[in-house]
Amino acid sequence: MFMRNIGLLFTIALFTTACSNNFNKILKSKDNELRYKAAEKFYAEKKYEKAQILYDDLFPANKGTARFEDMYYKFAYCSYYQKDYLNAENLFKNYVENFPNGPRAEECEYMRAYSFYKQSPKVELDQTNTTKTMGLMQTYVSTHPNGSKVAEATAIIDGCRLKLEDKEFKAAELYYNLGYYKAAAIAYASVIDNYPDSDRSDMYKLQAIKAYAKYADMSVPDKQEERYGKVISECSDFAERFPDSKFAAEVAKFKSSSINNIKNLKNEQIKTTTQR
Repeated sequence: MFMRNIGLLFTIALFTTACSNNFNKILKSKDNELRYKAAEKFYAEKKYEKAQILYDDLFPANKGTARFEDMYYKFAYCSYYQKDYLNAENLFKNYVENFPNGPRAEECEYMRAYSFYKQSPKVELDQTNTTKTMGLMQTYVSTHPNGSKVAEATAIIDGCRLKLEDKEFKAAELYYNLGYYKAAAIAYASVIDNYPDSDRSDMYKLQAIKAYAKYADMSVPDKQEERYGKVISECSDFAERFPDSKFAAEVAKFKSSSINNIKNLKNEQIKTTTQR
């Protein structure tokens, strides 16, 4: 069994070396037609690294020919299929700039935006590529209102917007969890302002109310009445904006509790004054 495995590994090594030598011969060949056909074959076989090397080497000899546009199109996809999205984005951009009336210009415009989308990281990280994706996808939709990828582009824009919304929400949550309640309340309000159509707006408002209530609870007595008043104001605004919210009862409790806290503060002030 051991000798059989050694023999198999030796055969694989010989085959790999032979393939490598064959590719090097093609690459060094002066026969451009041979190299072009090899590049096309490698591309069809999804051997994108080899196809890309050959296409790149063939560009000078084919620039201005009928083949050049198709070669450049496949060259861009070689980067994309190898998950080199940064380079793919640039190549799709160059295709559109070099062949604005080319048969695949619309597709490459979309693919440029999609390459940015593939670079969009998880919510916690910098969302520059997410923002760029939205801008480029919106440009695609505006430029090609009847384009073949409008539905996909619109869905991606919505998904990116939700991702940015989640990032802002998580930042507000972090403030809250760290005990920076005033900053948290302002951050939750900012999410509502930046995403007014969100179906989670009432939840963000509830979180802001909770943060303001915590902020009031932890304040010095001289500041509490004013800060509980802010909670009451936010609760009234909630009732006005979200009358049918599932959080309405919870918000009403915060309002009632804050009203009682203000009453207790005033009673304590009267008691202290009387004692004097």
